[in-house]
Amino acid sequence: MLSLRGLRHRSLLLQTVRNFFFSRDYLEVDTPVRLPVLIPEAAIVPISSEDYFLQTSPELCMKRLLARGAAQLFQICHCFRKGERGRLHQEEFTLLEWYHVGWSYMELMEECEAMLQHVAAHFSQSISLTSPWQRMTVDEAFRRFSGIGAQEAVDRDIFDEILVERVEPELGWTRPVFLYDYPIALTSLARPKPGNPELGERFELYIAGVELANGFSELTDPVVQRDRFIQEIAGMEGRQALPEKFLRSLADLPECAGIALGLDRLLMLLLREQNISAVLPVADSDL
Repeated sequence: MLSLRGLRHRSLLLQTVRNFFFSRDYLEVDTPVRLPVLIPEAAIVPISSEDYFLQTSPELCMKRLLARGAAQLFQICHCFRKGERGRLHQEEFTLLEWYHVGWSYMELMEECEAMLQHVAAHFSQSISLTSPWQRMTVDEAFRRFSGIGAQEAVDRDIFDEILVERVEPELGWTRPVFLYDYPIALTSLARPKPGNPELGERFELYIAGVELANGFSELTDPVVQRDRFIQEIAGMEGRQALPEKFLRSLADLPECAGIALGLDRLLMLLLREQNISAVLPVADSDL
């Protein structure tokens, strides 16, 4: 369990995050944790709650609020993913997610950088967060650290293996790195890159070899999104319903960008801890 000093650090993190978004006229929202249907994601196993599921992210509900006219939203919430335990994982974790209408992933990267610099100013930390942060395409990173291109890795079904074993450990040690422009097959919820539809406008942020955030220029085409969900379901075990209300709302969703950031991992990095359980008020192992 966290010490009293650790609890104060965690409280400070939550306060400084909220203060940053309030200063930029964001609305804080809280949406249901139990949902009847989730976004189909073959790599994520949800936790059942009777006939519902515990959310793996608040994305479905937050985008529906954007479709109803909200322009800038953020949420700090607990999310759940079955079987995710380890140095960087807990089945229940704290996620920060935010969206901005009228933006692409490029503006969102800039705001993510500003937000983390604002938060880190309240902590003493060893990783430099001074601007500018590095931006590297996924293909560039794969060629530099593994010797093959990103699309070739997808075609050979070794993308995740190379990313985890050879690319991620090299990222973000002298300054944070935004890894961006993923092969379109790995961007189920992102819009295609104009002029290069083989890529999706997705990025991930890495600090000290740790993946901290995942952002997109959001896909707003309900027909394309439905097709992508159907393809995703084909790679999943068992039956998976489509989120029909979410898909209907996409017709009213304006161009926007959104990002999810793991607050437990962020606190772990800020306090220079080696295990995520060290920054949780009560970890799985304490129950």
